[in-house]
Amino acid sequence: MRPLLLALALFPFAAAQALDEHAHGSLGKHEHGVAQLNVAVDGASLELELDSPAMNFVGFEHAASSAADQARVAQVKAQLGQPLELFQPSAAAQCSVASVALSSPLFGDATTPATHADADDDGDAHEGHQHSDINAHYRLTCATPAALAGLDLAPLFKRFPGTQKLLVQAIGPNGQQGAELTPANSVLTF
Repeated sequence: MRPLLLALALFPFAAAQALDEHAHGSLGKHEHGVAQLNVAVDGASLELELDSPAMNFVGFEHAASSAADQARVAQVKAQLGQPLELFQPSAAAQCSVASVALSSPLFGDATTPATHADADDDGDAHEGHQHSDINAHYRLTCATPAALAGLDLAPLFKRFPGTQKLLVQAIGPNGQQGAELTPANSVLTF
């Protein structure tokens, strides 16, 4: 994990914990429709780390064996490789992409999806269900960092409608904050 995002992972975040009480667990819980986003602003650097169940982006979590599944995974990987089409920093900040790192078992990474019992809404266990996540790390450089006032995630919600909620932890010029973003409330203000 990058130093800025490591700082995010280490600070206690009571507000984010409160937001997640609905999910009956910690922020690390695998919940379809919900993704986590860490945001760190440091000078001209804007770092984003997105962690989501693959279901939110590709519509499944199993290994892509059919041609249609393989095509969908390739399409999603290409879309995630274009962060400025998913995340819109304040236009006046003039941000550009410095680096992109994507990982997922669906992308052929060496990691294996977790297999364990899940409980549905009724508490019934479903043995052997595979969970594949997609992780994305982006580093943007902003030419006018003082103009970086926020980040609009409407394009991410529009591109991936399976994502209904983003649990955000952010650290920036005004300190740390937590937010729960949805398609109807998609702007994070720094």
